[in-house]
Order: sequence, then structure tokens, then C-alpha cells
Amino acid sequence: METLYHQTNKQIQEVQSQMGNLERTDRQSVHLLENELQARIDQIFSDLERLEILSSKEPPNRRQNAKLRVDQLKYDVQHLRSALQNFQHRRYTREAQEREREELLSRTFTTNDADTSIPIDETLQFNTNLHNAHRGMDDLLGSGSSILNGLRDQRSTLKGTHKKMLDVANMLGLSNTVMRFIERRATQDKFIMIGGMLLTCIFMFLVIRYLG
Repeated sequence: METLYHQTNKQIQEVQSQMGNLERTDRQSVHLLENELQARIDQIFSDLERLEILSSKEPPNRRQNAKLRVDQLKYDVQHLRSALQNFQHRRYTREAQEREREELLSRTFTTNDADTSIPIDETLQFNTNLHNAHRGMDDLLGSGSSILNGLRDQRSTLKGTHKKMLDVANMLGLSNTVMRFIERRATQDKFIMIGGMLLTCIFMFLVIRYLG
């Protein structure tokens, strides 16, 4: 077990040293180095499986310590594998961005009389317009919500004013005609408020339907 342990530990140190060369390797050769590192990491995992079997066969007084040493090697190689995967992910993302940039820059120029223009990326333009439409809709919905809150506040105010007027009328002993006039005016104000709320809801529905 000791021989295999030291061989595996040496391989992990060599892979760790090679990992530092990834950032300095040119684009044409980096994938070759990645494949080599991946193959060495797979071999290390295979050796660790053998080490786990051997550690379980160690004498009882050495078994726990042997298992801890194998677990430490496993932790180290898992860290190396994660670092390699992260590097590959960054490289793929960077290369994809470079391809998109080169594709955009390679678009041909079109001449119209004396003016020169570059065709616009339709997908980018569509996403921009969609984002602007959603932002405008959010603004309209926010305004509609503020209007509804204002109408509810006005309704509460009208209720309070109506109650106060009835109390004052009772105190002053106003005639039934005046009382009916006051109640009719309050009812008209209520219908006006409900109508305003309905119009606001209809307007918000149309905005969501045609801009959504």
C-alpha cells in the first residue's frame, strides 16, 4: 500500500503543477493539455479505489490512519478535477463570446447612395425592444396601481365626509329635501369613482394584451 500511496501522491502533485500551465498554454494546444490532465486525474481515481481496498485490509491499529490518508488524497484530486472543469467552462464561454464578436464584425457593409450602414442584429434588436416594452408595461402597471390606491383613498374620504355631513345635518335639523340631495350627490360620487376604476382596469388590460 505504501508504494501505491506515494505514487498516487506524486501524480497529484504533478497534476497540480501542470494545472498552472493551463493559463499560459496557447489556444491551439490547451485542449491537448486538458485531455492529458483529465486522463491523469481518471487514473488517480482508479488508484484511489485500489488504495481504499488496501486500507481496509490494514491491521486494526493502522486501518483508521490509512483511511484518513486515502481520504486526503481523494479530497486533493477532487479539488483538481473541479479546478479543471472550471477552467474548461471559462474557456468555452470566452471562445463563444469571441466567435459571436467575430461574427458581428464580419458582417458585410451595405451601401445606399452616399450613406454606409451596418445591418442590425435582428435578435439583439428584438430582445431590446421586448425589454423596453416590458419596462414600459411595468411603469404603466405601477401608475395604474397608484391610481387605484388613490381612488380607494378618495372613497374612504367621501365616506367619512358623508358621515360627517349627516351628523351635522342631524344636529342642525336640516329638511328631508336637503338630506336627500346630499345622499344623491354621494351616490353620484360613488358611481363616478367606480367608473374611474373600471376604466383604469380596462386600460391596464389593453396594455397587457397588446404590449405583453
